[in-house]
Amino acid sequence: MNEALIIGSPNSGKSLLFNRLTGLQHKVANFPGITVDVSSGTSLRNPDLKLVDFPGVYSLHPISEEERIAVRALKKSLKTDRLEYVICLLDATRLEKGLYFALQLIQACQQHNKPVIVLANMFDILHRHSLNIDTGALSEALGVPVIAMSAKTGQGFEELHNEMSGSIASYHKNYTKKFLQASDSELVETAHRLAHEFGLKGDLLIKAQASLDAFFLHSFLGTASFFLIMYLLFQSIFTWAAPLMDLVDTGLSSIASFVLPTITSSIVHDFVKDALFGGFGAFLVFVPQIFVLTLVVGILEDSGYMARAAVICHKPLRFFGLTGKSFIPMLSGVACAIPGIYAARTIESPTKRWLTYLAVPLMPCSARLPVYALLIAAFIPAEKVWGGLFGLQGLAMFGIYFFGIFCGLLVTAFMSKARPDFHKDQPFVLEMPPYRFPSWHPLLRHSWNRSKHFVTKAGPTIFMVTVAVWVLGYFPNHGTDLSGSWLGGLGKLIQPLFEPLGLDWKYGVAILTSFLAREVFVGTLGTLFGIEGAVDDVMPLAEQIQNSGLMLSSGIALLVFFALALQCFSTLVILQKETGSWKLPVQMFFAYSVFAYLAAWISYQSIQFFMIS
Repeated sequence: MNEALIIGSPNSGKSLLFNRLTGLQHKVANFPGITVDVSSGTSLRNPDLKLVDFPGVYSLHPISEEERIAVRALKKSLKTDRLEYVICLLDATRLEKGLYFALQLIQACQQHNKPVIVLANMFDILHRHSLNIDTGALSEALGVPVIAMSAKTGQGFEELHNEMSGSIASYHKNYTKKFLQASDSELVETAHRLAHEFGLKGDLLIKAQASLDAFFLHSFLGTASFFLIMYLLFQSIFTWAAPLMDLVDTGLSSIASFVLPTITSSIVHDFVKDALFGGFGAFLVFVPQIFVLTLVVGILEDSGYMARAAVICHKPLRFFGLTGKSFIPMLSGVACAIPGIYAARTIESPTKRWLTYLAVPLMPCSARLPVYALLIAAFIPAEKVWGGLFGLQGLAMFGIYFFGIFCGLLVTAFMSKARPDFHKDQPFVLEMPPYRFPSWHPLLRHSWNRSKHFVTKAGPTIFMVTVAVWVLGYFPNHGTDLSGSWLGGLGKLIQPLFEPLGLDWKYGVAILTSFLAREVFVGTLGTLFGIEGAVDDVMPLAEQIQNSGLMLSSGIALLVFFALALQCFSTLVILQKETGSWKLPVQMFFAYSVFAYLAAWISYQSIQFFMIS
């Protein structure tokens, strides 16, 4: 199968173009660093053509790990016979940003006799402000076809498809190798000249961005707005998701009330009630919160605010040995640690990238969210404070998220102070993307896919664990005495480990099973309480925890433990692949497990002390 490459500077619209050409749904956003690996897909128009999407590249002289990945893959592809042509994207609103790389790419392709098609993307923004670029004259200056394009609206796609279908013939017939022997300094000089000649005249777009930056990057107003936006993010997890969660809970209860009376076998009846509705159903109730979290983070990314947040965070992050570019992997880790670790490739410094690896697993990922939501719902009342401006549950969620992030920063601060050479690094440079209105259809689709992926990825594990827990907890006495079951016997063996936290063996079993995946904790606990309950009603798990008599101090200890423990085998595997060794993942697993247990014990003892006194 023949190939065509899609490559360009970060935030130029490569992934959006790739999605429209292939029909795939790779994530896109309005800040650099979203695409950190090479992706491929089959062209919708030509099933015999494979399109390859590259990470953003500023130059063929790479600095960051993502650039090295792209440049290595590009040089390898240029040597293959199956490569038909290369598509280079330029941001038409910031032509000077990508021209130097475009000239480098044209030269490299000319050396290997490969055609190049240049796309001046984001022409919809130019038209909105009555601006234009002479693509015909720019094409003549570059010696390659240049197409006015909007990957968002579809402008230029027919012209692109026509060029793609006959690019090889037209390239060799109409274009000369203008830059084959040019030196790097000559390419730089040419890029500056072309940017001056063809770039946008006037500062309309710059003024619009600068006026917003004056607020969002202000030393006081910007910082205050940052914390307000972060709080609203966490508050929305409860307020926006609550109707959907109630709908899922009501739907499960209705299905249970319809299905359970029809089952005549007592064992099958108990299995469906306890394992399916009580265990797996308890996990499904929290999926809407994953959707809302992904949606709100996507809005921040697509609007262009995320890069501003990285700038705001750069100065405080420096104190902890990190860089403003660490903010993006860390915030990506709020959704899942795995893309957060991949996103660390955008950090040029190996030492700061290593420190970011240490911080990302402590970010409050979506797998922790069901555990947090369950325990907060069980112990924190759904009340408003300060005249109804803030909800206690939202404040609690903000607090536990902040706690995990702060502990991650403490770890990196300690390690950076232990190694003085960590401070001998490159300067912080980050491109500021333009502010844009979010594209709602891709955002909603990505949030839906992320929620679906969360269920399909975690669902099988949770189902198998809940079945195993149900079997061990139901037999040999058919659920009449949970403490006398096989699981009760195993649980009592580990109970001394969790008694210092005020937890009985049921919570200990749920913690151990959650080392397969954090969210398994909810399913395991739901199954155990389901077996122990004597009624057929499927009660919300938070109510069952409240009725179990678990103390507030133990609930806080559980929150602290889950905020710090590295309970994700997939994260360990990705860390091994990124670092090339199991040394760091194994060290982090044991260190964070001990750290989590000690912090949970201190939290339990402290709350007990204040409650008694």
